[in-house]
Order: sequence, then C-alpha cells, then structure tokens
Amino acid sequence: MRPYTLADGLPQSQVYDVVQDSVGYLWLGTQGGGLARFDGEDFKIFNENDGLTSNYIQSLLVVKDSLFIGTKKGVSILVNETITSFKGPQVHCIFNDGEQTYFGTNTGIYQLKKDATLSQLTLSKTLNDGKINDFLFDGKNYWIASKEGLFRTEFLYKRSPISQVQFGDFTSLALYKKTLFAASFNEGISLINISEEKIETIKKPQRINDIAIIENQLWVSTDNDGLTAINIETLQFEKKLGKANGLSVSHIRKSFEDRNGVIWIATSGGGFYKYFPNQFTHFDKDTGLNGNRVYATHAVENALWFSVAERGLSVIDSLGIKNIESIQGFENVKIKTLASDNFGNIWAGSDGKGLLYRETIKEQNIVVSGADISDIKVDTLVTVKTVNHLINESNGFPSNWIRQIYVESNNIWVATYADGIVKFKYNNIDETLTILNVFGKEEGIEDLLIVDLKPDNQSRIWYSTQKGHLGYIEENTVTHLGDVLNSNTSINSLLFNEDTLFLGTAGNGIWASTGFDYSKFQKLKGAKNITSQNSFQLIFDAQGNLWTGSERGIDNIIINNENEIVDVFHYGRNDGFLGIETCLNAATRDAQNNLWFGAIYGLTKYNTNQTTNQNNLKPVLRFEDIKVDYSSINTLGKWEYQNNSLQLKPEQNQISFSYRTVDLDHPKAIQYRYKLDNTEWSPWHKNNEQNLLGLAYGSHIFTAQSRDFRWQESNPISFTFTIDSPLYAKAWFQWLLIGLLLLLIFFVGYWYLKRIKRKNAAETNRLQLENHLLSLEQKALRLQMNPHFIFNVLNGIKAMGSTDMLKMNNTINSFATLLRGILNNSRKETINLETEIKTLKNYIDVELLMSQKPFIYSIDFFSEISAEEILIPPMLIQPFVENAIRHGISKQTQEGILKITFKTQDDFLHCSITDNGPGIFESQKNKKATDHQSVALDVTKERIASLSKRDTLQLKELENNGKIIGTEITFSIPLETDF
Repeated sequence: MRPYTLADGLPQSQVYDVVQDSVGYLWLGTQGGGLARFDGEDFKIFNENDGLTSNYIQSLLVVKDSLFIGTKKGVSILVNETITSFKGPQVHCIFNDGEQTYFGTNTGIYQLKKDATLSQLTLSKTLNDGKINDFLFDGKNYWIASKEGLFRTEFLYKRSPISQVQFGDFTSLALYKKTLFAASFNEGISLINISEEKIETIKKPQRINDIAIIENQLWVSTDNDGLTAINIETLQFEKKLGKANGLSVSHIRKSFEDRNGVIWIATSGGGFYKYFPNQFTHFDKDTGLNGNRVYATHAVENALWFSVAERGLSVIDSLGIKNIESIQGFENVKIKTLASDNFGNIWAGSDGKGLLYRETIKEQNIVVSGADISDIKVDTLVTVKTVNHLINESNGFPSNWIRQIYVESNNIWVATYADGIVKFKYNNIDETLTILNVFGKEEGIEDLLIVDLKPDNQSRIWYSTQKGHLGYIEENTVTHLGDVLNSNTSINSLLFNEDTLFLGTAGNGIWASTGFDYSKFQKLKGAKNITSQNSFQLIFDAQGNLWTGSERGIDNIIINNENEIVDVFHYGRNDGFLGIETCLNAATRDAQNNLWFGAIYGLTKYNTNQTTNQNNLKPVLRFEDIKVDYSSINTLGKWEYQNNSLQLKPEQNQISFSYRTVDLDHPKAIQYRYKLDNTEWSPWHKNNEQNLLGLAYGSHIFTAQSRDFRWQESNPISFTFTIDSPLYAKAWFQWLLIGLLLLLIFFVGYWYLKRIKRKNAAETNRLQLENHLLSLEQKALRLQMNPHFIFNVLNGIKAMGSTDMLKMNNTINSFATLLRGILNNSRKETINLETEIKTLKNYIDVELLMSQKPFIYSIDFFSEISAEEILIPPMLIQPFVENAIRHGISKQTQEGILKITFKTQDDFLHCSITDNGPGIFESQKNKKATDHQSVALDVTKERIASLSKRDTLQLKELENNGKIIGTEITFSIPLETDF
C-alpha cells in the first residue's frame, strides 16, 4: 500500500470516486475539498472558486475529452480546465450509453438537454422520487440500482415497461460475461444470469458501497470492513485488505484499476491508496519490526538475520519475525555488520561495543517412554541452546568500533573504524581470544578509515577506505594500491563476481576491473544510466544481474561481458520499494535466491520467483495547451482551420506548445524531445514545453515524442500550423510588383529611348546641316582660286599676247584644263588618286608658267595598287602644294624643288609634300596670309583629322648641319579603294 493523504497535497481525506482520463491523469472527487487531478506526484485542485457547483463530489465519469462531475448541488463539466456547471439535485452516479449522458440523483434520473438544462426523465413513481445509485447497460436492457430496489427497462430516453427485479437498497452494479453482479448495502451481492434470469446471492460482505471487476476478481468496497476480493469464477474469497494490510481506515468508497494494472483505493477518511501487487515484500515497524532503520542483513540457511536501529538483532524465519532479547553488555547497540561461520553461528559488529559471537549449540537427548518394559520407546530429542560471547576491548580486542566482519574457516577478519584490520581466532570453549595480526599504517595501510572488507577467489582479503584507497592482504602482507580511481571518493562497497571486482562509490558511480591484479578500473556506462551515482550496496542475483542500492531506491543493472550497461530497472517507492534510502552494505541473498535490502524505512524482500500483472504499455503523449502570442488558442476565440492546419496572421509568429505524458508510477522519469518541420530531433530532456519565436512565414509541423522510465517511446504527436505571409511577401503581390516594375521600366525606357531618338535625330539633323554646310564650304573652297593667282594668270596671258603667242596658248590651255578639272571634281565626294595627281600637275604647271623663278617638281607614287583604284577626297593636297610654292619656293633665291610622294602601307595612304624653302615657321613670321589661304588650310586639316580619326598631319622643318633647308608636310588617311 502507498497512501496519499493531506500531507501529500490531497485537499480532503474523504475520496468518494476516482477515474482516469485518456491522458493518464487520475481525477479524485472529495467530500468538501472539491476535485483533485493527480499526475503521480502532484495534485491540482478545482473547487467552487473555479466554477464547481459544490465541493462535495459524489461521482465522476470521463467521456472523451470531458469530465462529468456529480456534486451535492448538480452537475459540472470540465473541458480543457474550463468548468461549466448546471444546478440540480445531488448526483450519486453518472452513466453514458454512447449517445446520451444520464445522472442518477436523489430524485430520479436526469439528462442534460441541448439547451444546457438538466431535465428529469419520467420513468415510474418509485424511480422518479427515489435515490439512484448506479446504472448499467448489458447490450439489451438498462439496469438501475436504487435505494428502493433493482430495476430493469429496455429504454431510458423513451417510455418503456419497467420491471422491479429485486427489492432492497442496491448500491452498485457490475457485469461479467452474462452475469450481473448487483450489490446491496445490507444484503450482500446478487448474481443474476441475464439470459436465464437465475438469481444467486452472496451474503457477505455486508454494507457494500461499490463493486468492481479487477483481474478476474470482484473487488467489494465496504464502509466498515475494508476490501474483499472474490474469485469471479469460483466465488471464493481470495483476498482481504484492511488495516492489517496498511489501510488506515475500513471505510472504502471505491476500487479502481488504471490502464497499467495498478489498483487505486478511495477511502472515507484515509485519503486514497495505491495498491500494486509486485515482487516486493516490505517489513517495517507497522508490520512487526521493532524499528524502521535496518543497518545490516545476513542470510543463514532458511533464516534472515538483521539489525534494527539501536534495538539489537532480529530474525525472520518460517515462524515469522522474532526480535532477539538484549544481551547484557550489548544493549541499545547499533549493529552495523553481520556474518556467520560454517556452523551457522552469528557474528555481529557494533558501534562502540565490540563484537557479539552468538553460538548455537545443538544437543541430542535420549527420551525413554513406556508404562512397562514391553512398551518402552527410545527417542532422540534435539535441543538448541544459544550461548552469547562478547569480544571487545575489555578482553583484549583492539577496538570496540567494528565496520566489517569476514569469517574465514577458523580465522576471523574484522575491519575497525580507525584501528586497522584485525585477524584473530576465538576459542568458544574456553573463551580465549588470540590476535594473529593487526594490519595498520606500519604494515602498509595508508588510510585506516576502512569501509568494506571482502575476499576474492584467490584467498586475498581486499579492503576499501573512505579516501578511495584500495588494497589487499595476502599471506599476512599488505599490498596497498592507493587511490585507484583518482577521485578521493569513498569506496562504499566491494563485490567480486568471478574474476571481476566491482566498486560502489559515494558519488562517483560504479567501477569494474577484470584480471588478477585489478589495477585498471573502468566506470560502468552504457545505453542507460544508473539512477544515482551513490552506491551504498552491491549484490548479484541468481541470474547474474547486478543490483545497487542508493538514496533513491535500488537499481537492477543488466550488464554484458564487457561490463557495459545494457539496461537499468529502477525501483523506488512508487514501484513497491518502500524503504527508499538504503543503508550501507545492508544487502544479502537468501537460500531461495531472494534479495533482501536494509533501508532507513524498513526491510524489503525482493522475491525473484514472483511475477506481477502490471502492464507495460507505451506512454501516451497529449498536447495540453497551445499558445499564440502567449494566449491559449482555447481563449482567443474561434480560429480558422483549413486542411487541418491552424491559420495564423503574419504578425502571429510566436507559438508555444505544452504537452504531457502522465506516468503515475514514474512521474519524474518521463523525457521528451521535439522537432520543427524536417529538422533533427532535439536531445531527450525533462522539459515538456517549447516556445518558438520569430518563425518564418509558411506552413510548419511541430512534432513531439516522449519516453518512459523503461525508454519505451510514445507515438509522435504533431500539430500543423500556417503563418500567413504579409502582403509584401505573397507571391501574387510580388509578381504584381515585378510586373508593375517591369512595366514602369518599359515606359521609362521607352520614354528615354524616344527622348534619345529625338535628341539623336536633332543632333543628326544638326550634324547633317553642319556637314552639308561644311561640304558646301569645301566645295566653295574647291571652286575658289586664289584671286591673286587668277589675276596673275590673266595678266600673264595678256602680256604673252604681245610677246609669245605660243606660251600664251599653252598657259590658256593649262589654266582651262585646271578650271575644268576643279569644277568636275568639286561635285564628287571622292576621286581616284590618278585624277588628283593630274589636277595637281595642271595646277603646278600653271604655277610654273606664271612663276618668275622657275622650279622643278616631281610627283611619285609607290604602291602595289593602281592609282586609279585608290580613292581620295578631291583638292585634299592642293592647299599644301599652293602653300609650298607661294611661301616656300617663291621666297628662295636658288632653284626651287617641290616633291610630292604617295605611298600605301598598313591600310593607309601616306602623303608628303617637301620643298626647299626657308622653312615653314620662318615663312609664317613674314607672310601676310589671306583669309582664303588660312581657311583652306584649316579646313583641310579638319578633313584629314576626320578621315583618319586622329591627328596624322605633321609639319616639320628640314635641317642640315643646323641650317634650315626646307619644309616637309606629311599626313595619312585610311586607304579606300573602289573594289
């Protein structure tokens, strides 16, 4: 029994009903304390302040996600921790047939109508005015247990014949196969075969409050005689639970089996109890011990010896618990260690009072009986006598403070608290003590605070100390290994299993070493962790499993051949180990392979041959609450669901989840993990709430999973939600923006291109106009002759008329040819080089005829291309030739020389004009240029720059020994041909 009372948080000690919901919570209805929800550890209370019609609750029923609560003043319904109440008469029972929920009250049967009002059913006058205690539907008929009798009807929701099957105050109903069990308060239990309508009666027990079918037994709750379990097939009484079994009261209201097979018992005045038949049998002060704190245990043959607090020795055997009488000189003593020799004699070591050697002497006595010689019978009678021997400082033992005892044949090894290890012999006949050796610091034990003492299979005696030192004694020689774990942590327990040494420490877990010298230790690790790093006890069971005791209970550790932990089974108070914190090295195994553990709250036996009916179901995980922007979705109003997904607004990007697995046996062992969308699972942890902030827009799936103390995993649960995108993040809006932007870019581009085109058209028109004007100007220039030159030619012709008619005719012909060529070429953009050369020759010939100083000239052409195929703008060379003749050769006293050269190279036509005048820069100082000459030269320079796309015109004076001997003008234009 595990009681839960006001001290545990229960609001009231009178519990009238208990049910379990789909999540796993237990719900308890109390008398005056309201409603309590229990998760295995804590209670959450609901009362009138939360909306209950009354704090006095008679009945509970879970229907899907709703809890119906029958109270003294009507009905309340709890959904998602929100209570809705309906005033009405006192409700004693609640029944749901799958379609409708009915309430049995002080004044008949009621149902909850759609208009949220309680409406009474009209059945019969007896039922309409009577107290209804229970309902049951057998698949065909409704059975009604009332204070006025047992009734049956085919329908509740419409009028149908009602028959009274039995008279009496019927309190509870149960159905097993075709048998209806109907319990009355004062007349036992009726067994009704619903097919044949046969009725049997079980007269006892009486004063029944409730009956329930649990594990093929009929559990009967009474108001004065506890609980009785009846075999449902044989109708034999199999079990009785009352004060002798741990119940504090005999008034039982209800028994209930949860989905894990644990039975809960609701009482009036004693709270409620957890009853879990298991492999543990617990002994404490209430069940016969003379105290609760068990310091030492030791199994001898078919008996278990143990010590309790300061009350000395006790023993459990086939006769039960026996407390050994105090021994003079060994009273009120704390016995911390027990051992036995090969004869079953007990050795006990104490705190401050030395050793007790309890010798058992068996004597055979001959008994003769008979009235005369012919009837004489001779029997042998064995009598047992106990002799107690005290060994302490008064009779020569080195210390009265004993930590551990090991009996080795005729030698006894004793580890003291601070005086080393003593090896001695004791002669029980003459009570003489012989100290063989005392092993202390001088013998090599560096730390004398010995904690444990054990032998290995090689006859070595091993010891461990409070400072974490380890050593052994072999052939009276100490080998001290020192702090083998390098932790300065107490080694509480030594345990040898074949060739492996296990060390249980204070706060550093369990370590193991395999081999002869045990020099290298490895900490026990594996798939699971032990419950506590404190190991007070170590023991192996018959199946080779390691057990350890700690301040939190005991662990059954499954290890493999490499000493790796494969599995861990923990047993605490909720699992039947009621001793809770174990005492140092108080563990033993008896002849039947049962394990015994001494603890601060009693002695516990683990029966390895007994099995339990407890179910190991997968844990169930449920969402408890979901909050958006820190407000529960149950209180935020109506939410829109589409495709089973919660739709959230763009600004609602915070969501939190609260989920829970309820394990009534191991509430603190539940672990959780979660993931969002397709991410990896989080590590397992204890937290069952997750707050997600700054979530991205779009659809998300939150998934959670739990596992219990056995690491059984629940089915994952998921919640789908969608955070709507803001307008600017919606695809259609983005495409619209992109379209508008592209349209804007198109119009801007179109406008810009149109503007550029207009600008370019205007610029083109301007350039065309300028080009046309320039062309006209060039044509005009090409048409123009130097007025002075024409004047001189005409005057010369006039003078020749009287002196030299032949020369005059030649001059007139040359001049006419020149004018005709200029007029013809001026209308063309380009002419061939051959024509240009001819025009130049005509011009030079006229200049030569008119010149007062004769000069010679030459025109040379170097190219693989014919001059007739090369194109050149007309009158391009003439201005330079004119300038060379007028300002170069004409200023020279010596014979003038004019050289004109054309050549093609690298796709360019190169031209040079060379004279032997005084130099262009000297002549510019002295010349008085006409407007025609200046403009003609400037326009020609621009034409050359335009044609070649660069400044190729070069003017330079020719020197010889520092003297100017002439001028050279060169330029180049791209080569253009007519093919």
